[in-house]
Amino acid sequence: QVQLVESGGGLVQAGASLRLSCTASGRPFSYYSMAWFRQSPGKEREVVAAITSTGASTYYTDSVKGRFTISRDNARNTVYLRMNTLKVDDTAVYYCAAGSLVVAGTAPSTYDYWGQGTQVTVSS
Repeated sequence: QVQLVESGGGLVQAGASLRLSCTASGRPFSYYSMAWFRQSPGKEREVVAAITSTGASTYYTDSVKGRFTISRDNARNTVYLRMNTLKVDDTAVYYCAAGSLVVAGTAPSTYDYWGQGTQVTVSS
């Protein structure tokens, strides 16, 4: 089992920045690819960014490319999502996920463990 705890969400104005953190406990963190997903009311959960176990490969959905950065610190069992130039459309609950993948996967079904989510609200 892996337990994931997200933090760093909040209410910000458009154009601001936030950094989300997700700290893992349980099985060795470095075994897992990690991802950030988000879900807003009435919409399906979508991948935002993903990173392989070593950090060598990353994926970003088109809408966040150039604004968001995913990174990980395996020594601290933590994955981060730096979000710059936030937009109103980025408003959602953001979830951290861990999966036994060799790639930076994008499908929710391929991730085994999930955090409880952290709310990000961007006002205009």
